[in-house]
Amino acid sequence: MIFERIAPEQHDTLDGVPEPSETPRLVGHRQAAGMLTAAYRAGRLPHALIFSGPVGIGKATLAFHLAHHLLKHPYFAQAPESLAIPDPASSLFRQIATGAHPCVLHLTRPPNDKTKSFKTVVTVDEIRKVSRFLSLTSHDGSYRVVIVDPADDMNTNAANALLKNLEEPPARTLFILIVHAPGSLLPTIRSRCQVVRLTPLDADDLMAVLETTEPPPPDDPAARAALAERAGGSARSAILLTQYGGLEIASTLDTLVAARKNDVGGAFRLAEAVAGRDQAIQFDIFNRRALELLSDAASQAALTGDLGRAKTLSDTWHEALDAISETDTYNLDKKQHALTMIDRLNSAMRM
Repeated sequence: MIFERIAPEQHDTLDGVPEPSETPRLVGHRQAAGMLTAAYRAGRLPHALIFSGPVGIGKATLAFHLAHHLLKHPYFAQAPESLAIPDPASSLFRQIATGAHPCVLHLTRPPNDKTKSFKTVVTVDEIRKVSRFLSLTSHDGSYRVVIVDPADDMNTNAANALLKNLEEPPARTLFILIVHAPGSLLPTIRSRCQVVRLTPLDADDLMAVLETTEPPPPDDPAARAALAERAGGSARSAILLTQYGGLEIASTLDTLVAARKNDVGGAFRLAEAVAGRDQAIQFDIFNRRALELLSDAASQAALTGDLGRAKTLSDTWHEALDAISETDTYNLDKKQHALTMIDRLNSAMRM
């Protein structure tokens, strides 16, 4: 069956993979879904929720499914105990998916007209849409749902603007903040939200997601186990690993860093492979793996009591993160960035 996208393209859209708003099946998170539907049925749903957890585990999908549940069952006492399953043929599903439903506002990184891509932050202009959205009367008295995805990407002005909305929300309004790293939010925002911690998908759920994509996951049990371990319970990571050469990029970088001496030719080949004009996803995979290597090594050093090494690796992680941000913001040479990143890793990891 050929997938037909109806949702607007976003900064992290993957070819052939549905956006959270157009994903009819929620995989995993049964306990969280049950807790949320029970709270709604009892009339005790908080006005603001934080869905926290790693990237790509289905936080935004759960948010849209909850929005669908509230709009399909506007009278909470009559709502079912289990989360409603969206029908892709229904007008409600299509309105939410296309961003046309008057009671759902999805805020994410806006397009950048200058670069023909997307901005690197959720801007204050996006958050200002909330006040206009909430000033409109709900067409049938149903809930209005604001989804900020991800809230980690708000800049300071945007975060302060959202805080004002959270302080005195109108009745029957629900804010859902998708958060990868709760520590990135203002404490005053966190204090006004109930945190729902979502866990990585288990191997079976991960493979269930991949069965709906092309190419499907490998048949070999050992290969599946290796994929699940490398993906860390993230469906997005698993898709990147299987469809965009992610396994090869990560393993090549691992090999370069683990080698006792610099492989200049190997470093140049990897840099060229991830720095091409149409290699944005591969470039992101490279950078994520570089950060993972530094983070894992810093954690291991701390566990073994080598605090000096742990601090050096942690400082290098922050330097690497700044370099990634600057390369993206100022459109710097990606090949040179990749080569510098490999040198940075080699210097830090071989201490």
